Amino acid sequence: MPAARPDLRRFFQALPIGLLLAFAAALPLRAQPVLNVFNWADYIDPAALERFQRESGIRVRYDVYDSLETLEGRLSAGRSGFDIVVPTSEPSFARLVRAGALRPLETARLPNLAQLDQALMARVAQVDPGNRHGVIYLWGTVGLGMRQDRIRALAPDAPLDSLALLLNPENARRLAGCGIAVMDSATDVLPSILRFLGRSPDSADAADLRAAEAALLAIRPHLRSIPGSAAIVDALASGEICLALTYSGDVIQAAGRAREAGRPFQITYAAPREGAQLWFDMLAIPADAPNPEAAHAFIDFLLRPDVMAGITNQVRYPNAVPASRPLLRPEVAQDPSIYPSAEAFSRAFLAGTPAPAAERVRARLWARFKAGR
Repeated sequence: MPAARPDLRRFFQALPIGLLLAFAAALPLRAQPVLNVFNWADYIDPAALERFQRESGIRVRYDVYDSLETLEGRLSAGRSGFDIVVPTSEPSFARLVRAGALRPLETARLPNLAQLDQALMARVAQVDPGNRHGVIYLWGTVGLGMRQDRIRALAPDAPLDSLALLLNPENARRLAGCGIAVMDSATDVLPSILRFLGRSPDSADAADLRAAEAALLAIRPHLRSIPGSAAIVDALASGEICLALTYSGDVIQAAGRAREAGRPFQITYAAPREGAQLWFDMLAIPADAPNPEAAHAFIDFLLRPDVMAGITNQVRYPNAVPASRPLLRPEVAQDPSIYPSAEAFSRAFLAGTPAPAAERVRARLWARFKAGR
């Protein structure tokens, strides 16, 4: 066979350049590494993805989801094909850790772990001992997004910093005309309701859950909708609703969209004085990730202070890299709805993951609430 090479070379030299280019395009090229990311929608700075691809030579294939149920379903089925996922610490991340669905992190590949806020990581260690399976990406609280002008006009005596603004049936009745919404997430709503009622946010007690259900059903006739997170952002930004129980970052994004659209009103966020529920979204690697090396490179890249600052500036959610704070835009760094005061943070709580039996009870409760019965 080696003796045939000169003839083959002369054959190619005689071909027209167009045919040579077509032939070259058909040849197998060395495969470019690919990183498969599964994240919430509108939850990263596009410039960060472009920079990672440019610096690493790794192509990013980016897919999004709109609920934790979707994420868990994809991972539970196995062979999801994702290298990076972003589950919320409770309950999804906690469940995935217990199920062995996540790959332990190789800390030697993550020198920027040193950039993380150790106090925040200690909170997550309650469900991931030793922080072996994930690092905090972004975090926030659950609270109230509102148009104060409309609320003051309709319910001038209602408290703006308490869940009573929503859960007092008389307040809900007065505000129904300007639109009220509760996000469709039992995981994030029920602990806040229980906390407001003076019960444990993690309670599985039947009497406590009946009280939470009664509180929700009492305002159900006054709700315009029980939508997903993304729909709440749109409804607040457009003025379709004046009050919503949702994630802090959703309210901040809605406020930004309203300003950009020149809306003649302001959207503000209030963490309930009864105590706001904390949540942490985690960067994690599925156990069957096809490219764990690229996944580690991506996590370490995201933990750079300048990269994290760009992400927080873009999506308006706080991060867990303290060295990024001086790099934030002043209006972001100094916004208490993004970075709560020390006092507000001290009242915040991190809900636990209910036992399977209690979770089924909560799911049935939530279904009855959505159905209005």
